[in-house]
Amino acid sequence: MTKTLHHRACHLCEAICGLTIETTDTDGAVAITSIKGDAQDSFSRGHICPKAVALQDIQNDPDRLRQPMRRVGGEWLPIEWDEAFALVAERLAAIQERHGQNAVAVYQGNPSVHNYGLMTHSNYFLGLLKTRNRYSATSVDQLPHHLTSHLMYGHGLLLPIPDIDHTDFMLILGGNPLASNGSIMTVPDVEKRLKAIQARGGKVVVVDPRRSETAAMADQHLFVRPGGDAALLFGVLNTLFSEGLTRDSHLPVDGLDEVRAAVANFTAEAMSPLCAVPAEQIRQLARDFAAAPSAVCYGRMGVSTQAFGTLCHWVVQLINLVTGNLDRVGGALCTEPAVDLVATTSGGHFNKWQSRVSGRPEYGGELPVSALAEEMLTEGEGQIRALITVAGNPVLSTPNGRQLEQALDGLEFMVSIDLYINETTRYADLILPSTSALENDHYDTTFNLFAVRNVTRFNRAILAKPQGALHDWEIFVGLAKAFAEKTGKELKPTLPPAKMIDMGLRMGRYGDASEQKLSLATLFDHPHGIDLGALKPNLAPRLKTDNQRVQAAPAAILADLARFAALQAPAADELLMIGRRHVRSNNSWMHNYHRLVKGKPRHQLLMHPDDLASRGLSDGQLVRVSSRVGQIEVEVLGSADMMKGVVSLPHGWGHARPGVQMAIASGQPGSSANDLTDDCQLDELSGNAALNGVPVTVAAA
Repeated sequence: MTKTLHHRACHLCEAICGLTIETTDTDGAVAITSIKGDAQDSFSRGHICPKAVALQDIQNDPDRLRQPMRRVGGEWLPIEWDEAFALVAERLAAIQERHGQNAVAVYQGNPSVHNYGLMTHSNYFLGLLKTRNRYSATSVDQLPHHLTSHLMYGHGLLLPIPDIDHTDFMLILGGNPLASNGSIMTVPDVEKRLKAIQARGGKVVVVDPRRSETAAMADQHLFVRPGGDAALLFGVLNTLFSEGLTRDSHLPVDGLDEVRAAVANFTAEAMSPLCAVPAEQIRQLARDFAAAPSAVCYGRMGVSTQAFGTLCHWVVQLINLVTGNLDRVGGALCTEPAVDLVATTSGGHFNKWQSRVSGRPEYGGELPVSALAEEMLTEGEGQIRALITVAGNPVLSTPNGRQLEQALDGLEFMVSIDLYINETTRYADLILPSTSALENDHYDTTFNLFAVRNVTRFNRAILAKPQGALHDWEIFVGLAKAFAEKTGKELKPTLPPAKMIDMGLRMGRYGDASEQKLSLATLFDHPHGIDLGALKPNLAPRLKTDNQRVQAAPAAILADLARFAALQAPAADELLMIGRRHVRSNNSWMHNYHRLVKGKPRHQLLMHPDDLASRGLSDGQLVRVSSRVGQIEVEVLGSADMMKGVVSLPHGWGHARPGVQMAIASGQPGSSANDLTDDCQLDELSGNAALNGVPVTVAAA
């Protein structure tokens, strides 16, 4: 028996923690014997979370598909790759010929950005379809981030990141990095980094309707009404202006006078009833932020997925800007990654076309996924007849999941690139599974863009590709060839992902023309990764706006202020639902591994004890939760960590649906929060789903 140590990073979440993986080879049979944090990793410094250890569970999971499967009646039968590719090409070409290009839709899930083969090659096939019906998990997550950066800085990926290692004051809204390991902020070992702020005399403030894990360790926690974050932020910004707490920025900026005028009436006193934070606390928060030697305001999932998500992120950027903390050490800084998608891609576009039924705007060529079901269910020219899903489970992760089930059941054809027969893929005609995470290489083109330091590493496969298996990029090449042959389209040659990364490294700022001379060979020689240095001011020369100036007052955002001005405080007895996540539950398929679902149950609805008592409910009782679109039954748990008038249901549960072939997950209790979220409740400006602040009622089941 031979033992071997390997080094690579985990890419199951944004932290990209370095791992040391031990394998044994016994007469050619290779097995994983341990997964630990890599103490020599240049970025994560030995930090590891339970998801990384579960990589071996994914590898060994008997429910994971290892060959293409075709649904025939109620059975799943194996099919050869070439036959599967030909069938996809034949069915999609026929549907587009009968009904038009837009009759085929695409949905790409969150794991698409965790696997570089999907990033480099999915469009090699999907681009041939020429459909405007493209959707992704972006619009149930971070779309307001991208739209704000697109409008203010000229590129949707030019996202300033908190300089967490040097700041003196960190204000976190709608984020729980202790559970998420950072999000639009690649930050392994985040707890130690936050404690380091406090150790150097700084302050951490968390604004959240729940006293989350991060809020519990913060210096200050403010409860905020769900959907009221924009009001709190406007109150802070107004105070900065009215009390003379602003600083000049070194950045070239247009529109600050328009901003000042636009928020003149949004005083702390006017905003307090809308966010349920006392006016004096809003004002003091602004004063503390402005007085800190350096400070950064960071908003994440909770402020993205609400009715004013884009306004929230706009004001976050403005607070950093007008206090002099944008593009400043200890404030918010942009990365300078080795493979720079900002430098090599266009700034994108917004609202060039709209969805057929509800007129929702596109961003970057994608429509809001809240419109997907109605585009399938509403008859007429342009109706979606076929769907391709890529590493996604929209039945559990997008609004009004039951309506989407109905829509999927009526499709003429569906193909899924996925590892499992889950709540969504059970409706597919074909499922095409790729190799596992440990059987393929990886380079983080996305999360290095969001890292709190400039870092780079290449992750080599730990295990050999099994005979007959295909990497995800090879699946897309096979589909592209079959579709091009069927339709007579020209297909350009392509390269393997690793060669693309090598070219990106050589052409980048640390490549052939630099002292570092980075290439793939260099990264092979540095299995623990390479630290390229701390973030530093660089925004001015990287701006992609037409006049290369920050646009502080984009017209589209100013126009949305009228919608905000009509916001009313909720009724005294109204309940608003928010989500939550756990460090073991980054994605729903992680519920199929015992080590990630063991321990205390975490599927329950959390509710303040006073709200329980006022409804005659008791802790541990089964309750019925109802919204405009549906109802579920779930166990309720009393928690003083909840703001009164707010309930919390975690995302990703509810696996007990017919046809799901994930044995451990299907045995878990709980219901899907997205059976309650409303496909008509959106951030109207961006089209992003408003998954937080959903009005619900709770009664005994």
